[in-house]
Amino acid sequence: MAKIAFLGLGVMGYPMAGHLLKKGGHQVTVYNRNAAKAAAWVKEYGGHSAATPREAAHGCDYVLMCVGNDNDVRSVVYGEHGALAGMRKGATLIDHTTASAILARELYTQCQSAGIGFIDAPVSGGQAGAVNAQLGIMCGGETTLFERVKPVLDIYAKSCVLIGDPGAGQLCKMVNQIAIAGLLQGLSEALNFGKKAGLDLEKVVAVISKGAAGSWQMENRWQAMDAVKFDGFGFAVDWMRKDLAICLEEAQKNGARLPNTALIDQYYAQVQARGGQRWDTCSLMHLLAKD
Repeated sequence: MAKIAFLGLGVMGYPMAGHLLKKGGHQVTVYNRNAAKAAAWVKEYGGHSAATPREAAHGCDYVLMCVGNDNDVRSVVYGEHGALAGMRKGATLIDHTTASAILARELYTQCQSAGIGFIDAPVSGGQAGAVNAQLGIMCGGETTLFERVKPVLDIYAKSCVLIGDPGAGQLCKMVNQIAIAGLLQGLSEALNFGKKAGLDLEKVVAVISKGAAGSWQMENRWQAMDAVKFDGFGFAVDWMRKDLAICLEEAQKNGARLPNTALIDQYYAQVQARGGQRWDTCSLMHLLAKD
């Protein structure tokens, strides 16, 4: 049994922290900016909550976090009340946030100087993957450290892979988001075409989802796209735009051309303008189906 802190109890972090305690049998202390959310987690799962990241991290073997963006990560890691101030030498900091590779390398350097291990470990699979412990985890860090932390991450992982050096996990997540954005735009156009042609989309999807066009998005989102209803579930447009901004910024540094991604990012801006900030990312369909 390890002593673990989990920082950030959003739609992903809340069930992930719960799995560490219930499935893994670990001693878990949580921290959340909204203390009421932390109290609700303790009531549901047991464990403990702390008033600051530093208090949560004190004496822990592993400190995991899943927050919003680069600035959110820095706010819970650094400073007098940050996690690093409470961590002991030999402990490990693991970041599940989808953030920049620059931040991952920065955290690795800061942790190294403090005698603390660091793994960047963004996840894919959405809220359902977190709830059902079926996440894909893409890691960047040192091999020996990864091998040590993998049994902890496997508690809520369907797949957990070391991609490369620090920052490689975040770069892999960028590949993931670029692929999803392009797929969803193509799927939106295809399904809208089918509707305009008067086809029964249920029959269409039953056939094409079993062939080369098939995807998780098709099988799990076609009904929402057919109904043109996108609220109350899934991965929010606001989050995708945050992620795509990271991808586009990184592409400027490494010279990769992302013309389609840049265009789809603007389509998502149009979805936001229609009030779809919290709609699922399959809401690109709204731009085609609703004038």
